[in-house]
Amino acid sequence: MNSQFFINSDPNRIIGRLCYNIDIGDRILSERIYRDAVHNIIRLDVGTDEGELIGRLVDTVEFQRLRRIRQLGLAHFAYQAAEHSRFAHSLGAFHLATRTLAKLAATYSIAPKDQTAVRVAALLHDIGHGPFSHVVEPILGFHHEDFTVEAVLSHSTEVGKLLQGFSSGLAQDVADIINGTFRPMALAQLVSSQLDVDRMDYLLRDSLMTGVKYGVYDIEWIIKSLEINEATDQLYVSARGIYAVEDYLQARYYMFRQVYFHRTLRSAESVLHSLLRRALALFKNCEPVWHVPGTAFEKVLKGEKLLLSEHMELDDSDVIYYIKQWQTADDPILSDLSKRFLNRRLFKAFDLDMPENDRQEFVEKARKLVEDAGFDPDYYFVEDKAGDVPHYFYTKDVANPKNLIYVEEGFSHPAIREISEVSAPVRGLQKGYRIHRVCFPLEVKDAITELYHK
Repeated sequence: MNSQFFINSDPNRIIGRLCYNIDIGDRILSERIYRDAVHNIIRLDVGTDEGELIGRLVDTVEFQRLRRIRQLGLAHFAYQAAEHSRFAHSLGAFHLATRTLAKLAATYSIAPKDQTAVRVAALLHDIGHGPFSHVVEPILGFHHEDFTVEAVLSHSTEVGKLLQGFSSGLAQDVADIINGTFRPMALAQLVSSQLDVDRMDYLLRDSLMTGVKYGVYDIEWIIKSLEINEATDQLYVSARGIYAVEDYLQARYYMFRQVYFHRTLRSAESVLHSLLRRALALFKNCEPVWHVPGTAFEKVLKGEKLLLSEHMELDDSDVIYYIKQWQTADDPILSDLSKRFLNRRLFKAFDLDMPENDRQEFVEKARKLVEDAGFDPDYYFVEDKAGDVPHYFYTKDVANPKNLIYVEEGFSHPAIREISEVSAPVRGLQKGYRIHRVCFPLEVKDAITELYHK
């Protein structure tokens, strides 16, 4: 037996890759083993055609780029250990897809090419993410899934070339799974739905890496309980698994409330948004903004849509590099916001715990206080209204069947029903969760607190 052990220091906590080459007669069996913080061991048999493809996809420049993009954006401002990457999460999603397919294939007839498409889609579903994951998308005006699909279908990316070289239809199947148009729909739901391997991995991973316990749920029982309703081409959960799914949905709810909507995290996002908007505004007005000519980031400053190749050049480090340069900008606002972001001198996040009718008046007065203190309120006063977005919480979206979770009710004469029809805890989550905050410099905290108590 020949073995090689490769150590990497990636902060996503996949600590090593162990490759075995075992001689069995004229045949060599090869296996990669990834040590993972959540799933312990992720095995990849690269001795098969599909396994070799997966291994080569992991080694592409597009997938390796995910090591340089934080899974949780700016959560490390609130949870210091939340430094894990999209790379680790994507391997975790692939691992769960492999396990779930193995469970389903033991009972249902699933074409090998469809299984390959699902596993590849689970692996590649995040390769289109930009710097800091979701944080910069609204500022730069793109959606990561569009770039993911483009990268998969491209004839110029390493990922695209590998998929097209493996089989003529694989790239399109993977794109259709990500877009939600693949059939059988039940298989596409494993990658993109309200109960998919993406969410199942990130809840466990984010919970572990932030050090909170809200995202822990019984993943083993959910996998064991997943079934396919062949008559309607949908996934459903057998009766024995309903409590595990309730637990999963509540875990998601509390992770958003306690982690993804954390005041400090949202405050850091507010500062980053403000400084990027300031840089864009200065550049548009032909004011000096430090940049490297001829780069993808220059195009960002121009407000132009990036080509796929340009988008794939950018990661977290590029944004940090520019912000470090902008600390010495001639513009005092850009300089100050850059220093605040890098040195974690963030805005104060203030919840508007008051009747809805009183909020607008308070917001206007608080904004005026910020301005009177010498801060431009366009950049130093931010309203944060994150809330009822379907991606965040499970809702009964009848217009989109793939986003409904079905469960089996009863044992003697079971019926398959949408989960909120049979689960009181899930019905309680239907209203979602809304926040309404204002973010402003800490220097104005006392004045705004006094205004609140008047």
